[in-house]
Amino acid sequence: KEEDFEIIDKKQLPDAAELRNEEKAKAEEARWSAPILSLARKASENLALSYGSALKSASLVGLVSKPGSSDSPAKTSTRCHTMEERANLMNMMKLSIKILIQSALSLGRTLDSDFPPLQQFFVVLEHCLKHGLKVKKTFIGQNKSFFGPLELVEKLCPEASDIATSVKNLPELKTAVGRGRAWLYLALMQKKLADYLKVLLDHKHLLSEFYEPDALMMEEEGAVIVGLLVGLNVIDANLCLKGEDLDSQVGVIDFSLYLKETQDSDGKQDGGITAVLDQKHYVEELNRHLSCTVADLQNKIDCLEKTNSKLQEELAAATDRIGSLQEEQQQLKQQNELIRERSEKSVEVTKEDTKVELDTYKQSRQGLDEMYSDVWKQLKEEKKIRLELEKELELQIGMKTEMEIAMKLLEKDTHEKQDTLVALRQQLEEVKAINLQMFHKSQNAECSLQQKTEAISSFEGKTNEMMSSMKQMEERLQQAEKARQAAEERCNKMKQELAGRLDSCRQQMAQLDSKCSTLEKELKSEKEQRQTLQKELHQEKDATALLKTELQQMEGLKKELRKLQDEKQQLKKVREEQEQALQEMGLHLSQSKLKMEDIKEVNKALKGHTWLKDDEATHCKQCRKEFSISRRKHHCRNCGDIFCSTCSSNELALPSYPKPVRVCDNCHTLLLQQCSSNSS
Repeated sequence: KEEDFEIIDKKQLPDAAELRNEEKAKAEEARWSAPILSLARKASENLALSYGSALKSASLVGLVSKPGSSDSPAKTSTRCHTMEERANLMNMMKLSIKILIQSALSLGRTLDSDFPPLQQFFVVLEHCLKHGLKVKKTFIGQNKSFFGPLELVEKLCPEASDIATSVKNLPELKTAVGRGRAWLYLALMQKKLADYLKVLLDHKHLLSEFYEPDALMMEEEGAVIVGLLVGLNVIDANLCLKGEDLDSQVGVIDFSLYLKETQDSDGKQDGGITAVLDQKHYVEELNRHLSCTVADLQNKIDCLEKTNSKLQEELAAATDRIGSLQEEQQQLKQQNELIRERSEKSVEVTKEDTKVELDTYKQSRQGLDEMYSDVWKQLKEEKKIRLELEKELELQIGMKTEMEIAMKLLEKDTHEKQDTLVALRQQLEEVKAINLQMFHKSQNAECSLQQKTEAISSFEGKTNEMMSSMKQMEERLQQAEKARQAAEERCNKMKQELAGRLDSCRQQMAQLDSKCSTLEKELKSEKEQRQTLQKELHQEKDATALLKTELQQMEGLKKELRKLQDEKQQLKKVREEQEQALQEMGLHLSQSKLKMEDIKEVNKALKGHTWLKDDEATHCKQCRKEFSISRRKHHCRNCGDIFCSTCSSNELALPSYPKPVRVCDNCHTLLLQQCSSNSS
């Protein structure tokens, strides 16, 4: 709905006479269109395969959403509409670039600003850049220009500063649209338009400020357009910006340039119509493939958005858990402080109690010591009194009655004193028990203090463990995201490396098999030669033994021996000549066998080769370089494989071709060896 297209009537189409006059130019263009169409087909097939494999892998992992989504029909209709717009703009961009390259190559690769295909290319590119732009509201009104994202290139790529300064210094340009068009002109003249747009696409987080999420530049189609723009580096453009009014130009697409209607004067209208229909069917198939790929990519994006929302929810839950754990940690800290205060208060109270008990114990101990000293003094006095009484008893034996009375009295006193001593001893034991109880209480207070300190240390350890676990959880989240990105990059690299290694291993296996077969054949021939030589040696030994026996028997006959010796020398000469002839014959036979085996191998190799199609080869078989418009494909007329011009620059005459034809380097060396062996 936001794009401006112009529908041209049939009256405005060119006449048949004009088309007939342009047939010669179109015939030359057909030579360039064939490789471009083949490249487009390959690109569409590769895109379909890559997107299909990506969707399969995503469905295996569980990223692709199942049918029956909860989207409303209005959202689905808007998505389908935006997908159709992107597909239409993509196809128009492909057609405009194709026609621009063809016309530029036919006219000499130098273009002016008045060239219609170049103007239409800039119009289509402007529509692509405008697709999905966000409307910025200002005091003057709503502003919607594609020059805003182009200004970011100056910050991301310092090489584009010259373009930005030159665009700002042009006095004729007064609007942002005119500045954006001038920027595109200058970037095309510098042959860096594709590079600058690629820099923008690499920083999509900056483009999200200017474009909607469904915009063409935010989707995969933007990367495809950048890849198509690389082909414009072949063109040289000389564009003048001073005399043109870029602000007031109307960006309307002229579809007459893309409608092909070939009519021949000799009654070849049907052939032209079929060609146009074939092109139409091809474009429709491309559109269908691209729409399928876009739908698959949209599904994939939806799945990724869902996964992102899930991850965000998990992160929110993790942050909530972190907050709750921090609150618990603060509560535990408060409890620890309360426990410390209580323990300190209890310790102070116990200390004061122990001090009071110690003071009472000291006072009681002092009183007991004084009582003990008094009793001890009384005992000493009693001992003295007893001594005096004993003296008096010795002196006064006659006074027994008085003494007995005195003794009874003394016994009573002693009993009373003994009772007092027993009571004192019991009091001492009670004091000792009280001291033991106080000692046990102090020990229990110290144990409770140790337990409380241990509980405080355990609480602190738990809080430290909680903090470390929180940090580990955050690190695991970061590591998981890094591991996922690294795993995707490793999968892509491993696929590329495995493909290259498989090709190299296959080539090495084929070479080793050929070498093993040649070595086995050489070993067989050498064994046969050794067996023949051993047989000849046995024959010679037998002959010499017979001759020795004949010489021993014929010693007496000297004359006959001389004659026999002469004959023997003659026979030896004949035998040596025959041996030389036999050796030469054996050498000739071995050489002929080797030649026959080489010819059989060459015939087998030639029979196993097949003519490879153009669509099946994307890289040179020898140098493994990718084919492009500048690096063309060439068939080897001997093996049928496809090579580049550098790897197939040799020419040789083959049995199936009367004149010298193009041959690859490997076939050239094999055929030269074959020719040299035949000539020798």
